[in-house]
Amino acid sequence: MTTDTESPRAWRAVLEHVERRLLDGDLLPGERLPGERALAADLGVGRSSVREALRVLEAMGLIRTASGSGPNAGAIIVATPGGAMSALMRLQVAAHGFPVADIVRTRLILESAVAGELADAVPGTGADAASGAVSAPDLDAAERLLDAMDSPDLEPAEFLALDAAFHLALAEASGNQVVTATMAGLRSGIEGYALDGLARIDDWHATSARLRSEHRGVVEAIRAADAAAARSRIHDHISGYYAETFPEATPVTEATAVNA
Repeated sequence: MTTDTESPRAWRAVLEHVERRLLDGDLLPGERLPGERALAADLGVGRSSVREALRVLEAMGLIRTASGSGPNAGAIIVATPGGAMSALMRLQVAAHGFPVADIVRTRLILESAVAGELADAVPGTGADAASGAVSAPDLDAAERLLDAMDSPDLEPAEFLALDAAFHLALAEASGNQVVTATMAGLRSGIEGYALDGLARIDDWHATSARLRSEHRGVVEAIRAADAAAARSRIHDHISGYYAETFPEATPVTEATAVNA
């Protein structure tokens, strides 16, 4: 059996296995995942890797877990990747081969637009808002992921998986299926370069605290209907991590992203 020591990212294999079965329709809401022992044996990973993957899947809102024994124990499917997310999640493998700078440029274009549009969609104080004719974007999924990222028990790789899911959740909140599908397709590429950059971070505790604060700042700007601040904050958040972890690379700005 492959151990977690031999394969430090073994939990990713579990995550991708479950996602693939969800996409293929082999797992449906209401059904239960095999137990930890069975998944570990089937996939050749340690049980700790299975537990890590299940924790991420639960934070993403795809499963619910319960401890103990009996019919309600274990992990049950509560949602499936839907719509555009499902369509381009199948292209995630291709994202591993994209140049990091190209992924970052694409993120700056898409996510700056998403953050601004979400902020613009927040009802103001006019008659439409008073009558309820305009509804605020649903940021609940994004905020659940932020709460999950506050856990002190997360390993850096788990944190970054939830980080990527948070950015995808913002895209989903926009309601734009093409943007959502594109972000979903890039997710593994985003996680990949984020993980590669870990070795260049001197103080992960400080960096993760900064990232959490930046995430909250983006959501606060959106909820305050401050589109300029939302765009600026998410731009600085994305480009800041890239600059910290790939200092030798050419800086990527919003201007170079648009002109790329």
